[in-house]
Amino acid sequence: METEITPGETGQRTPTVDHLALLESHAIFVLREVAAESERPVLLFSGGKDSAVLLHLAMKAFRPGRLPFPIMHVDTGHNFPEVIEYRDRLVADLGERLIVASVQDSIDQGRVPDPGATASRNRLQTTTLLDAIAEHSFDACFGGARRDEDKARAKERILSFRDTFGQWDPKRQRPELWHLYQGRVQPGEHLRAFPLSDRTELDIWQYVSREQIPLPSIYFAHRRPVIERDGMLLALCDWVTPADGETPHEACVRFRTVGDTTCTGAVASSAATVEEIIAEVAASRVSERGATRADDRFSETSMEDRKREGYF
Repeated sequence: METEITPGETGQRTPTVDHLALLESHAIFVLREVAAESERPVLLFSGGKDSAVLLHLAMKAFRPGRLPFPIMHVDTGHNFPEVIEYRDRLVADLGERLIVASVQDSIDQGRVPDPGATASRNRLQTTTLLDAIAEHSFDACFGGARRDEDKARAKERILSFRDTFGQWDPKRQRPELWHLYQGRVQPGEHLRAFPLSDRTELDIWQYVSREQIPLPSIYFAHRRPVIERDGMLLALCDWVTPADGETPHEACVRFRTVGDTTCTGAVASSAATVEEIIAEVAASRVSERGATRADDRFSETSMEDRKREGYF
């Protein structure tokens, strides 16, 4: 906590709290309130920077005891190997329970069509998520979404209520005046809680710096083979191969967001430390999803339409 001299004759020191501390306090409050009011909550974890911060806040909220909910990852099967390794190592170090909901299992069961070996599976996650929620009877899902990512996320409140089909209706959101939240749901319904909603990408990185939160290595500048497609740099892998006219080359890049390898682009960058990334993000005028996620830039359906269907 910092202090400053207030104007006046007495010269008394009045404590002031920095904005990261205020954001942390609010997030912990949301985590505790939703966990207390819900019967079977779960924390959604992608292995990305936002879910890493969310998990870090959950540990602050509930340690020294174990988390009162499991951690769940909806795995597309096309993830970056660095992210999967990070996920497994982090959860093992924390000693918490991990549930992996597999999109491949949904394909094998005929729940969703197979889009092909090199196509994006991001949208298929909706069915896998809703099936996992039903299987485990979860009534609240903590997620790391932020309002500055997309205009549809900006319309969503801290608590987002979903009907028995997992659908979101933006016109039926509950008021959240003075940070008062009403999280009760009917049987079969559930809510999504977004404790990081008020943060920006810059806030996330500043908090990562302050708390020394470990992240997957792909967030930091490194050299790897890529191809340029639709104005994005895609990393070559089993699911991303050169098409006609595309020439692989090696570049120094980093990733601003984590997702399916088939639709998550890298950015040319030499930022190899958190401090260098903070400077880079502070100068950026495009959100990480808008700049590097093909499913947001080129999808035939908007983020809002996908969220209405049950997307994160």
